[in-house]
Amino acid sequence: MKKLELKFLNEEGKVVTITLDDPVEPADPALINTAMDEIIAQAPFYSAGGELVQKKEARIVERNVFEVTL
Repeated sequence: MKKLELKFLNEEGKVVTITLDDPVEPADPALINTAMDEIIAQAPFYSAGGELVQKKEARIVERNVFEVTL
């Protein structure tokens, strides 16, 4: 399963990650950048270290799970 991780810095300088399932691919960097700017501007999320104040990075992460029969 793939996930889009949006990473921000909060007021304490700690990393806060917002994860979205099933991202559209190929990813549009301009659209992601604009969305992250809006998240910072509208401040809909609050972390233990304060509001989100700066973009850090965005990435698509894929996790594969393989069952092991015992």
